[in-house]
Amino acid sequence: MATATYPPPPPYYKLYKEYAQNPNSAPQPPPPINGTYLCYGATYTTDDVMPSLEDQGVRQLYPKGPNIDFKKELKSLNRELQLHFLELADILVERPSQYARRVEEISLIFKNLHHLLNSLRPHQARATLIHILELQIQRRKDAIEDIKSYVISSVAKLYGDVLVFVFPVKEMLWDHHIREEKHREISASGTVK
Repeated sequence: MATATYPPPPPYYKLYKEYAQNPNSAPQPPPPINGTYLCYGATYTTDDVMPSLEDQGVRQLYPKGPNIDFKKELKSLNRELQLHFLELADILVERPSQYARRVEEISLIFKNLHHLLNSLRPHQARATLIHILELQIQRRKDAIEDIKSYVISSVAKLYGDVLVFVFPVKEMLWDHHIREEKHREISASGTVK
């Protein structure tokens, strides 16, 4: 029995036979999905909203509301996590059969920490974007300074080093333009004005 190394392509390629001659002959892409959809047996939504801990069936250990002091709450949950780890170590030494409850409490604290950190992602994205834009601005300013220094060095090589220190670049270029015009007038008329 002969087997192919690669499976045959899906039959969709037949829809694009005339594409080279007529690009409009290809079928339109499907419309974007809105709402919920099923993928690999799990239900997903297109809404960009982070589900709350209650929606996930997890008890929230920090206060609810829009005005959460993230720094304070993260420190508090971190301290609580350290305490629970110490208690877990103590229970594992003294009563090894009772460790399951402490592991569940540690898991709950980790889920709350994870949720708090994920709620800071939009702020992190904004801060990262601001940082990238500031770097781009700084690079462009550095490039402008490099160009200015090349112009100054070029003008210095053309006219001598004295002019570079006496006049700014713009004035040097304007002065050069006036000199060229006077030179043209002199060569055209043959007299000095």
